[in-house]
Amino acid sequence: MKKKRKIAFPLSMKMGLFLIASALTLSLLLSMMTYYFYKGKMFDKYEMFAENIAGTAASQINPDRIRHYLDTLEKDEEYEKTYKILCDIRENSGIEYLYVVKPETDEVWYVLDTDPSDGAIPLGHHEPYYEGAFSENADKMVRGEEIDPIISNEKYGWLMSVYYPMFTSSKEPAGYVGVDILMTDVMDDLRKFTEQMVILGILVTAAVSILLIYFARKTIAEPIRRVADAAEELVKAEQSKTSNETRIFKNLTVRSRDEVGALYDSLTQMEQDINAYIRDLLTVTADKERITTELALATRIQADMLPNIYPAFPERREFDIYGTMEPARAVGGDFYDFLLVDDDHLCMVMADVSGKGVPAALFMMATMILLDNNAMLGKSPAEILTSANRSICSNNREEMFVTVWLGILEISTGKLTAANAGHEYPILMNPGGEFEIVKDRHGFVIGGLDSVKYKEYELQLEPGSRLFLYTDGIPEATNSANEMYGLDRMLAVLNENREACLEELLSNVSDSVRDFRKEAEQFDDLTMLCMEYRGKEAGTRVYEMEVEASDANLESVMTFIEEKLDEINCPDTVKAQIAVAAEEIFVNIAHYAYAPGKGNALVRVGLTDEPSSVEISFTDHGIPYDPLAHEDPDITLSAEERPIGGLGIFITKKVMDQVSYVYENGCNSLTMKKNLT
Repeated sequence: MKKKRKIAFPLSMKMGLFLIASALTLSLLLSMMTYYFYKGKMFDKYEMFAENIAGTAASQINPDRIRHYLDTLEKDEEYEKTYKILCDIRENSGIEYLYVVKPETDEVWYVLDTDPSDGAIPLGHHEPYYEGAFSENADKMVRGEEIDPIISNEKYGWLMSVYYPMFTSSKEPAGYVGVDILMTDVMDDLRKFTEQMVILGILVTAAVSILLIYFARKTIAEPIRRVADAAEELVKAEQSKTSNETRIFKNLTVRSRDEVGALYDSLTQMEQDINAYIRDLLTVTADKERITTELALATRIQADMLPNIYPAFPERREFDIYGTMEPARAVGGDFYDFLLVDDDHLCMVMADVSGKGVPAALFMMATMILLDNNAMLGKSPAEILTSANRSICSNNREEMFVTVWLGILEISTGKLTAANAGHEYPILMNPGGEFEIVKDRHGFVIGGLDSVKYKEYELQLEPGSRLFLYTDGIPEATNSANEMYGLDRMLAVLNENREACLEELLSNVSDSVRDFRKEAEQFDDLTMLCMEYRGKEAGTRVYEMEVEASDANLESVMTFIEEKLDEINCPDTVKAQIAVAAEEIFVNIAHYAYAPGKGNALVRVGLTDEPSSVEISFTDHGIPYDPLAHEDPDITLSAEERPIGGLGIFITKKVMDQVSYVYENGCNSLTMKKNLT
């Protein structure tokens, strides 16, 4: 039984706090709006006041004499008279500074300054514009244009500066009358107004809050409290099961004609329906538990139907195979399969049933059994699909269908015979190459038309080839932006991991799809199968490593070769000989193949168990060069007499059993073989 929740903050208290906070917020907003409105008006008032002072002062100045004063620096009788008038204006108006300046391109020249202190700027003094608003308005001032008031905090204090332009009788810019007002005076007025607004706001907020709290408590909080108490009694009655019917809400009287009254009516109706609902819920819960159990069993059965034990054929070294299926629901409609028809033929299937869930899973198992049975009869891929299609179409009232790719590999030769019934294109990687799409011919889906006959085609796999099969759930996976994952992303991940083991390769593809999809729902099954063909001859295993051809990668190449030699228990003396030869070849590629540029080298190691041997090849795309074309050096000569070069490849030919070179498809390829038995 769940404990009764302790009411730490009653609704009435919350509503009171909310209403107080709302009133405070509203009052604050109104105060701020009033503050900024008053501030703007006050600034406008002081600006207009300063402009009037500047205009009055400008009317007392003869603009035509300003240039004369600056050129001669002489204060005549007219200058002194004007100075006295401007001093009187400054003293009577209460402004901080009143002065006359002549702006030039880079400097400001002072003509007259009424500052009574020792800091008055003399006639003819000039200095650069202050940084900020002064320098930004320099061009306008030179042209005699009007400029907005400038608020600054330079060496003369926190000031509002207003400049009134003057013009000569020929309409040329003569200079400006500058008026400075202390901003502290402005802000004092604004502070007094703010204090009054705060006091008034507090009084209004308190009065409004009291009225709102009283109204909310009577009309909202109290009725809700009564409904809550009744709901608590109802819960206790249901938990105690003291009676089959409760009448708690029916006996309660709530006369509110608002949402509280509507809530009361709904709870009254709920009280009448709750017992019947609980009985129905018990029935539904029992059914759901049964369905969940059956779905879990179906999931296990479907998983067991698909190959899931790896390595699948540990005794067969000619190939390796690995598959995965992640259903979008509890059970899926995709499936993969592989089985040995006989000792020399491997059958592989990748299929996608229309629809999802249990119907698709049942259809999938029926199709899988039909394909397996026909394959075990020794039929070709086209015959298998044709026979399965005919069987399904004979009894397919639900009109479901399945896309299928089916191939049979002749293990001894690497010949792959395949047929495609409307499925995705297979993807093939040849040795030394990349994964590429094989655009095969598509037949019609299985289950669509009973008269369809399927065509087959052949692919030749070489040792080291990899075949990747998949369903459309991978390229058509979408993220929250409804963008599809696509074949290009899938190919990129495959090629980035083409050296990885099959399990890691499929896992990386699955992780890439999951990272792309992120929070988006998985709408389709994700099914993949990859087969690596190693070849039947002597159980040869081929390993590859591609690195930049540089001395810095020599150690990693030698470690790679040494690790592979350890797999066949290569004797230390032979291992040392192979190391000498491999180092010689790789260093030559690093120094000369791409000089002066850079490029990659592909190192391939082939290991054969019976008879035991190792074959190492180095491939580059550099300058064509056959090191075997040169004559062997005469080792009977002394080091001083013998020409430089050729000794390394000579040693390589001596310590290895076979050394060959070929240039084809723009690549140098040198192969050396060493028999270990």
